[in-house]
Amino acid sequence: MMKETSTAADTAADTATSTATGTAMATLRQFEYLVTVVDTGSFTRAAELLHVTQPALSKQVQALERSAGGPLLERLPRAVRLTPMGRAMLPHARAALADAERAGTAARRAAGLAGGEIQLATVYSITLGMLPPVLRMWHRRHPEVRVRLVEFAHADALLAAMAAGRADLAVGPVPDGWDGPVRALGTERFVVAVAADDPVAAAGTGRVALGALAERAWVHFAPGNGLAEVLDRACERAGFRPRTAVRTEQTAAAPLLAAAGLGPALVPANLVPAGFAGHLLDPQPPVSRELAAYARPRPDPVTTAFLELLAEHARP
Repeated sequence: MMKETSTAADTAADTATSTATGTAMATLRQFEYLVTVVDTGSFTRAAELLHVTQPALSKQVQALERSAGGPLLERLPRAVRLTPMGRAMLPHARAALADAERAGTAARRAAGLAGGEIQLATVYSITLGMLPPVLRMWHRRHPEVRVRLVEFAHADALLAAMAAGRADLAVGPVPDGWDGPVRALGTERFVVAVAADDPVAAAGTGRVALGALAERAWVHFAPGNGLAEVLDRACERAGFRPRTAVRTEQTAAAPLLAAAGLGPALVPANLVPAGFAGHLLDPQPPVSRELAAYARPRPDPVTTAFLELLAEHARP
């Protein structure tokens, strides 16, 4: 009698475990479907990428909406738009998928089946400036570990991506109130780039007061680029608002446009390419920003190793 009772209990437990596992897996698939629809902006394109039929995709999204308690997507004639509930769920869906991918990578690495991958997020200017020599050193030391680089125009977008679980490690301006490990990387120095024949270059002092450039039209950055705010704040401290000669989306283009004579540009010193055809001046007062590397709480050994490498060898 005791044996029969025990067998029935075991069967019930096994059934419950199987159901819970199936539900968890279905939810993960539904998260993947939701994120793909949002990223492509279309059920049709999402179904093609996921290699499922469109009705099957719609059914899974509807199941996710039922479990969420309301609509996540608004289906427009030629587009798809997140509802407020969908906007609230999306970062958690991305984080769940990122965690699942990292879990698989960690398991493969532990089993010796793969070298693994680290997802590194940063802002454009740092990709062009301080990161290349660090990435080269990492590749020499750990050629089996891939690096997936995700770049953002603004530090706020970088921080939001980290909070949503889209990367293991971020490099950028020091984040406010970050929960995980943070390592200071030093001070990023800014310079004023001008054409070689610009009158302020002829003075030969190697410096220029920003206030002396108040009447000039500047090479500026697109509004979504964090360097646009750096320039605006620096000029505001010097007592003026910069006029704009041209705005560029491409961070690396700013010193080149300045060298071509379109106007001065305020850029990170390590962004200026070798053999720069223009002239560089130190702004007065000096302009700089503190940089840091920061990771999600409880980073894995690969992320910790990259964090240590950055702290040791990064040169803003």
